[in-house]
Amino acid sequence: MSEQSVENFKHMQINELHDASTDIVVVDIRDAAAFQAGHIPNAIHLTNETMADFLREADFDMPVVVCCYHGISSQQAAQFLITQDFTDVYSLDGGFVQWQAQYPEQIER
Repeated sequence: MSEQSVENFKHMQINELHDASTDIVVVDIRDAAAFQAGHIPNAIHLTNETMADFLREADFDMPVVVCCYHGISSQQAAQFLITQDFTDVYSLDGGFVQWQAQYPEQIER
């Protein structure tokens, strides 16, 4: 009986996401008010209520970057997405707070 290896999410730096040339799905797990106030361009607001639709419509081979406030709770969410058969999942180190500090002109409202 072979033991199945558990894949883990990876970490992505703010500048890596900013400079990425490939298509990346950014999911933002912050609360609704924070998301409305501003988020990374084209980010998808991912909540318990929207999770089922996201999983149904997702391309599981597309890189997914999970964004929260500071890059802490995104790690748990990224690991959860790995368990849902996503193959390329990242937690955004520094979260939206750091994105906003580095790229204040690149915020979608």
